[in-house]
Amino acid sequence: MRNLDITTLRSFVAVSDAGGVTRAAGFLHLTQSAVSMQLKRLEELLGLELLDRSGRTIALTASGEQLLVYARRMIALNDEVISRLTDQAYEGEIVLGVPHDIVYPAIPQVLKQFHAAFPRVKVQLISSYTRALKEQFGRGECDMILTTETLVDPGAETICRKPLRWIGAPGGAAWRQRPLKLAFGRLCTFRPRVVEALDAADISWDVIVETESDRTIEATVSADLAIHTMIEGTEPPHLERIEHGGSLPELPMQMINLLGAQSGKGLVHDSLADLLRRAFGGADSHRLRSVAG
Repeated sequence: MRNLDITTLRSFVAVSDAGGVTRAAGFLHLTQSAVSMQLKRLEELLGLELLDRSGRTIALTASGEQLLVYARRMIALNDEVISRLTDQAYEGEIVLGVPHDIVYPAIPQVLKQFHAAFPRVKVQLISSYTRALKEQFGRGECDMILTTETLVDPGAETICRKPLRWIGAPGGAAWRQRPLKLAFGRLCTFRPRVVEALDAADISWDVIVETESDRTIEATVSADLAIHTMIEGTEPPHLERIEHGGSLPELPMQMINLLGAQSGKGLVHDSLADLLRRAFGGADSHRLRSVAG
């Protein structure tokens, strides 16, 4: 296996740009003989003539012209890696708030991609209810938050609109019972809309679990003791969407909103915001994006 050396490639590009070894050596702060030796080793490694030395000035051969394209790309990638991993400008911490119910499956992938791009920047993830996250954001305790709502506040950006769905145990029958057994979080923003829809459909209901623990809700629903509601696509694999055939009312569309993502706060901040937009909005993120003001 033969490996190209970035330092040697840098000398090769410098000779091409400067039009000669002497000028390139001055640019690289090396001796002329050192640059010539690097070029010779590069040609021997590849088994190709890269420089046409027949004239008074050095020119690239056809192989040299081809290598030049790759050399520039390899040097640029090398410099980008070094900059991202060592530049003090890409250090620090961002506090990101996300509602419990939309952490999976999108957020782990966002964090993984962000860490790969900015390994020296820490993302502190806070998972709570929309109401609590908005209060924390208002106090300056979060740099950026996602919310799940039916409206969008001034200054917020809607990155996704998805329907709210009835969720139950796989093959479960709890949704057929009356009064309908429900499991909800105490501060869940979906609850008033769900209750309103059930009352409008004249369906009796009873909240048998009211908790601050998502695990408690999931355990109850998994046991087919109650049903729940979640934004489409965020249900865990051990629960499923209820195909009720019209026996339950349709639920309203929900907005996933992003606060604190204004551009101009720096590359790190903007990159995290873009990852969130893509994770939730996909191909429609630009079409759905709207900032209320």
